[in-house]
Amino acid sequence: MARNKTFNRRNVLVVVSVIILAAVGLTMRLGYLMIAKSADYAQRAQELHERERAIKAERGIIYDKNGTAIATNKPVSTISVIHSQITKPEEVIKVLSEKLGLSEAAVRKRVEKNSSIERIKSNVEKEVADAIRDYDLDGVMVDEDYKRYYPFGSLASKVIGFTGSDNQGIIGLEVAYDKYLKGVDGTILTLTTAYGVEIENAAEDRIEPQPGNDLYISLDVNIQKYAEQAALKILEAKNANYVKLILMNPQNGEIYAMVNVPEFDLNDPYTLTDNMLEGMDSTSLTSEKTNELLNNMWRNASISDTYEPGSTFKIVTATAALEQGVVSLNDSFFCPGYKVVEDRRIRCHKAGGHGSETFIDGIKNSCNPVFMEIGARVGVTNMYKYFDKLGLFRRTGVDLPGEAKSIMHKPDNVGAVELATISFGQSFQITPLQLMVAASAIVNGGNIVTPHFGIEVKSREGRTVRTFNYDGDTKVISKQTSDTMKELLEAVVSDGTGIRAYLPGFRIGGKTATSEKLPRRSGKYISSFIGFAPADNPQIIGIVLIDEPVGIYYGGTIAAPVISEVYNNVLPYMGIEPHYTAKEEKEYKIGTVTMPNFLGMTKEEVKTALKNFEHGEIYYLGEGEKVTEQFPLSGEVINLNSDLILYLD
Repeated sequence: MARNKTFNRRNVLVVVSVIILAAVGLTMRLGYLMIAKSADYAQRAQELHERERAIKAERGIIYDKNGTAIATNKPVSTISVIHSQITKPEEVIKVLSEKLGLSEAAVRKRVEKNSSIERIKSNVEKEVADAIRDYDLDGVMVDEDYKRYYPFGSLASKVIGFTGSDNQGIIGLEVAYDKYLKGVDGTILTLTTAYGVEIENAAEDRIEPQPGNDLYISLDVNIQKYAEQAALKILEAKNANYVKLILMNPQNGEIYAMVNVPEFDLNDPYTLTDNMLEGMDSTSLTSEKTNELLNNMWRNASISDTYEPGSTFKIVTATAALEQGVVSLNDSFFCPGYKVVEDRRIRCHKAGGHGSETFIDGIKNSCNPVFMEIGARVGVTNMYKYFDKLGLFRRTGVDLPGEAKSIMHKPDNVGAVELATISFGQSFQITPLQLMVAASAIVNGGNIVTPHFGIEVKSREGRTVRTFNYDGDTKVISKQTSDTMKELLEAVVSDGTGIRAYLPGFRIGGKTATSEKLPRRSGKYISSFIGFAPADNPQIIGIVLIDEPVGIYYGGTIAAPVISEVYNNVLPYMGIEPHYTAKEEKEYKIGTVTMPNFLGMTKEEVKTALKNFEHGEIYYLGEGEKVTEQFPLSGEVINLNSDLILYLD
């Protein structure tokens, strides 16, 4: 019995000890949880009952060269629903479908979805959002947001680009500089019950969004407008597929304008333009075909498409020949209208030939046989050496997405025929921008520039975040060759195939081209002209390409006048004043005159008074109406050889 009692006592002690140890352990654990981990569990409890809603950051503004905003923001709202808080689901479905222009089925699907928060629609106009807010519907959230807005509509659309519904860049500068422009979203944090219902009068935490930085670029809205007007004019006149026109500073690579007409509306980028739908039934387009058409509409062909440059490339061939010393300005050539290379008879654009001519004449006449001859003198190795120096084997580095590379023969595959056609711009392909970079180096003293738009990034407060620098190769050709080429190309405009780019008072140099598209003999051409001014100290260089013009298609006839028209507006705008030669003053009857006093005159009387000034046209002045304000050009220098235009209301 004693032994049993002792055994029982020991069992009791063991049990008691276990209980005590367990109690101590639980107490320590509870103390650890309540003291050491209290903050952590409090945070978890709070997170369990918090709901987070995003506050969109305002995207940075894009400014042109003059500080004009070309991409801004418009206040809009995002409409969302919280399933657990909705008390009148049918009313919510009805109101949102009507106000937002959505089907009841689409809204119902989101309203009845048992999720913490469900977005119904973004980018809702403020007036619509305010109307929804006035209904004071339980479970309907109206949050502030921003929508990208482009004040100039379609202007430079394929350069500027646009953003998606999430305010992220899609194409153009918007995507290239997205990391600077996008900003940081904020949040609204609200407390809810265990059932997800927001607690009334509970404190609301708010993390403010950080706006994106502003981007300042080299594009000039006014120069872009001049360029687009001229491009649209020739597009319509020649019923062409498209017109590309780029204007750039050849000294530093700043791009002033880049036109790809037809353009599209940046504020409505998902609506296909008429030219994209030509010959199609828009009602039967598949989503795949629509996406293909949209991508083509958005495509910046100035950097994404390659082409055979034709005779504008003779600038490069002539430069290589001068650098290698294989030609002098007075070297003699003979053009019978063709040149036989191996088994090929390669024609000149002038069927009867140019006859005897010097190297200078060959450039002014854009004579193919002359350039085939000097190309052969330079040779494949040296030709390719200068192609490389002038940047034709690599992308230009322009700050836009989608830039294409050139398509060239490997040197080992270039025979006499290939070299002959390469010398006048055929059998390879480059982008217009690559040609501009090469031509810029040729006329700026021999320095490769990086074409670009981005100048600097600033914070919303005006603090400089980053200034962009663009380095390039220097002295890729000699200054002597550069000076010679400027003189030769000025002669092309003053007395050669580029005569229609001539502007009295301004020294312009350039080169024409008429490129036959593949397949040959298809009757389809690209007419182009590249020109710079002033010829002795170039401050602007431009290139225009007209794709498949109808009727007359020669570059000298239809492309050169486009650059002339643009420069007629742009050069004075840039502060480049005309300086007339004595010959120009006499030939174009340029001088200072005092206009007659037209006040009180009828249209016919004004015409009579103008007879002493060659001829004139009166616009906006109807029959029987009288002049009520004196003509404003009294005493100024005018060109008396062109029509006098009176803008009278």
